[in-house]
Amino acid sequence: MSEVKVNKISPRSGTNVQLGDSGDTITIPAGATFAGTQNISNTALVGSGQITINGQAVALGGSVTIATESRPTFSSISPSTIENTQTTCVIAGGSFVSTPLVTAINNSTGASVVADEVAFNSASQITVKFTLPVDGTYKLYIENPDGNAVQTNAVLTVSDAPAWQTAAGSLGTFAAGDTISTITITATNAVSFAKTSGTITTGLTLNTGVGSATITGTVSAGITSDTLFSFTVTATDAEGQTADRAFTIQVTVGANNSGQFN
Repeated sequence: MSEVKVNKISPRSGTNVQLGDSGDTITIPAGATFAGTQNISNTALVGSGQITINGQAVALGGSVTIATESRPTFSSISPSTIENTQTTCVIAGGSFVSTPLVTAINNSTGASVVADEVAFNSASQITVKFTLPVDGTYKLYIENPDGNAVQTNAVLTVSDAPAWQTAAGSLGTFAAGDTISTITITATNAVSFAKTSGTITTGLTLNTGVGSATITGTVSAGITSDTLFSFTVTATDAEGQTADRAFTIQVTVGANNSGQFN
């Protein structure tokens, strides 16, 4: 809030003008400015000893409080990494007014995309839906209905999640004791792979890589019966987005693996 105190009006030049009676008036041309030492002193101004500021009557020597406009503020967006398909994000901040305009601005190209939907939750939270077809980082521009606005730094990342190229299901059938040179599984945009559930066949190891991973090793000869091993591999991209895929490996035990006969 700010305060304006009115004491006197000083014309640019000329002699003092006394407004003494209730009927005395003075006309100030539009756009006129005042400075210097020549004052307009008064006991009554425009018949009442007061002027009007922002719709409020103020006596000379008095004061008026003028409300200052409040700009919205930004503190976070969740999630901060999304895909190209329409995604719901929650924006936290302050001084939001129903209902703000929210725009995503590509940090590299400057291209702007208005949010598909904006829901006003409270003065400190709004929920938006974005569809951003171009990968990259984005600034946010949030504007209240009164025109007050805030623009953030690049706080939103748009990136394709890993996309599996290797079909789910069987990676092959092997006999106990077999040596596996390479089983390759691939997913675009992935920078790492990890087994996140289940069991890879005893004796085999998942080796992570960029864009692909391999499974190598020797199937344990200690497996004594036909066994189906099931496991899930999670591919992760540079922005931390993930994609899971379920696989199986069948191990068989034949006559040569069950014992030796003389």
